[in-house]
Amino acid sequence: MKISFIEPAILLNAFAMTLTIPLTAQYVYRRIWEETGNYTFASGSNVSECAQNKSDPIFAFREEVQKKVSLFSLQVDMSGLIPGLVSTFILLSGSDNHGRKLPMVLSSLGSLGTNIWLCVLSYFRLPLQLLIASTFVGALLGNYTTFWGACFAYIVDQCKEYKQKIIRIAILDFMLGVVTGLTGLSSGYFIQELGFVWSYFIIAVVLMVNLAYIAFFLRDPIRESSSQIVTMSCGENLKDLFYRTYMLFKNGSSKRRSLLCLLIFTLVIYFFVIIGISPIFTLYELGSPLCWDEVYIGYGAALGSLSFLSSFLGIWLFSYCLKDLYITFIGILTTMMGMVLAAFTKTTLMMFLVRIPFFFTFMPLSVLRSMLSKVVHSTEQGALFACIAFLETLSGVAATSAYNGIYSATVAWYPGFIFLLSAGLLILPVISLWAVKCVGWEEGSYTMFVPEEPLEHTSD
Repeated sequence: MKISFIEPAILLNAFAMTLTIPLTAQYVYRRIWEETGNYTFASGSNVSECAQNKSDPIFAFREEVQKKVSLFSLQVDMSGLIPGLVSTFILLSGSDNHGRKLPMVLSSLGSLGTNIWLCVLSYFRLPLQLLIASTFVGALLGNYTTFWGACFAYIVDQCKEYKQKIIRIAILDFMLGVVTGLTGLSSGYFIQELGFVWSYFIIAVVLMVNLAYIAFFLRDPIRESSSQIVTMSCGENLKDLFYRTYMLFKNGSSKRRSLLCLLIFTLVIYFFVIIGISPIFTLYELGSPLCWDEVYIGYGAALGSLSFLSSFLGIWLFSYCLKDLYITFIGILTTMMGMVLAAFTKTTLMMFLVRIPFFFTFMPLSVLRSMLSKVVHSTEQGALFACIAFLETLSGVAATSAYNGIYSATVAWYPGFIFLLSAGLLILPVISLWAVKCVGWEEGSYTMFVPEEPLEHTSD
C-alpha cells in the first residue's frame, strides 16, 4: 500500500544537498590550492597563520586561489544552465498531466549520478574539468529546483485551504531546518573523519534510499486519477506545456496578472540574492582574515540553518497578528540588515553573531510561494510551479555565476563588497512588494483572483 507523505523524500534530499554543497566547495578549494603552488594545504589552520601581511607571499597566494575557485565555480554553474532550464520546465509543466513523481525520480537520478561521479573523481584524483561534464549530464535529468518544484506542487495538491498550505510549507521549513542544521554541523567532521570519498559514498547511498522511497512507496494522486491523464504525441505534449504557462498569465483579470507578475518578480529576485550569496559565505570564511577550517565552516552552516527553524516560528507567530505582506517585509529587511553587517565582519565571533539577522531569511520564500498558489486555480498549480522552478533555475545559475565573477574581481580590493551589493539588490523586492500592496492584495480565498471555470486546452 502506497502512502502520501512527501516529507521523508524532502528530508533525505535536503540532507544530500546540504552535505554535497560544502563538500564540493571545499574539495574544489583544496584541489586548486594544491595545483596552484607548492604550499601544502593545512587542515585546521588557525587564524593567526592566516592573517598575514599583504606583502607576504601566502597572502597573495590565498587571493589567487580564491579567484581561481570562483572562476571554476562559474564554469560549473554555466555548464548546467541550459539543460537545467529545459528539463525543469518540461518535467514540471508536464506533471499536471503525468504526475509529480516523474520529475522527483529523474532529478534524484541526476543527483545520484553526480555524487557517484564525485566519489570516483575524488578517489582517482581525476582532472577537475570532468566535474563540469558531470554537472551538464546531471542537469539533463533535472536539478534541485526541479525536485523542490515537484514537491511544492505535491503539497499544494493535498491542501485545499490557503491557511493549510502556508502552515504545511512552514512546517516543512521547520523540518528542513533541523536536517540542514545537523548536516551542516557534521559536514566538517565528515571531511575530517571520513574524507571526501566516503562522504560522497554516504550521500549516494542516501539518494538511492530516497529514490526507492519515491518510486515504490509514494502515491501519485494525479497519476492514479485516470480523468487527468491525457495521451498526446511528443509535439502535442510540448505545445501543451507552453500553452499551460501562457494561460497562467492570460486567464483572469488584469489584477490577477499584475499580482502574478509582481509576486513572481519578488520571489525570483529574492531567490537570486539568497542563492548567489550562499557559496560566497564559504569562500569568505576560508579566506583572510577569518581562515576557518572545515569544522568552523560546519558550525557556521549549522547556525545558518537555524533560519529554517526560526523562519517557521516566525511564520507561525506572525500569522496570528500580521498579514502575509508584512511577514515578507520583515524577512527581507532583516536579511538586508544581515548582509550589511557581514560586509564589515572581521572576527570569528562576529561572523557567528552576524547569522542572527538571517534568522528570518526563509520566511519570504515560504510566504511568497503560498501567496502565488492562492492567485492561480488548483488545476494550474503544476504550470505555476514549473514557471517558478524554471525562473529559479535560471536565476540560481545566473546568481552563482554573477556572484562568483564579482567576488573574484573584488576579493583583492574589498571582500565584503559582495554583501553590500546584495543588500542593495534587496531593495528591488521591497519595492515590488509595495506595488503588490498598492494593486490590492487580499488575504481571502484564492478564488477572487481566478476565473470560476479555468479554460481548458484540447489538442486538435
